[in-house]
Order: sequence, then C-alpha cells, then structure tokens
Amino acid sequence: MSEGQIKKFMYLNRKAPHGTIYALESLEVVLIAAAFDQDVSLAFMDDGVYQLKKGFNTKGIEVKNFQPTYRALDDYDINKLYVEKEALEARGLGAEDMCVPVEVLSRAEIGKLMETQDVILSF
Repeated sequence: MSEGQIKKFMYLNRKAPHGTIYALESLEVVLIAAAFDQDVSLAFMDDGVYQLKKGFNTKGIEVKNFQPTYRALDDYDINKLYVEKEALEARGLGAEDMCVPVEVLSRAEIGKLMETQDVILSF
C-alpha cells in the first residue's frame, strides 16, 4: 500500500452507550480517523444500537450526554452509518428511532460489508 493511500476503516459498536467507556472512545477514535481523511464507516450491532437511540437523558446517571456528537459526523464526511436489523428488531426499535440517518442492514449484509474493509475495530 503506497504512502497516503486511503484505507477503509469500519468501527463496530456493540456496547450500550453508558456503563463502559467503549461508546465514547469509539466516537473519539472515529473523529480522529476522519481528520486523517480515511474512509470511515460505523456499524451498530447488539446493544450498540442504543448509542443512536433518540432521547438520551443522562442527568440521572450524572455523565455527559455525547449523543449530539453523532449529528456532527456528517460535518466530518462520515455518513456511512449502518445498524443491524436483527438488533433493532430484538429491541423493538426501527430506523426512525435513531438520532441520525442510518442504513439498516441484516447481520449477513454487515458481515459482507466487513469483508471489504482494510481495518475493523470493535468497541
């Protein structure tokens, strides 16, 4: 791979937004990768779909609500956001429940998309 060539990075988000540092750390790493002009996509699977669920209210748990940062992703040319269909269905959610536009894909479709990536990081 030659110097300066763009790589395809996929970030898998599988954890709930709070209770661990994974969701916030993933978001920070995504923004760093975008600053270096890499081809960035995010996939939300399992409890990771809750990271995008509209209506976070973090006052009761006294942590910063970082969900508004997802709306800024488009400003960084990050607009490939995929949500696992099976995870949404299992939690009674749909694309309309997400705080940003997403593409809903089956687990198998996300797996095929993963095969096209140069780097996959799971959080």
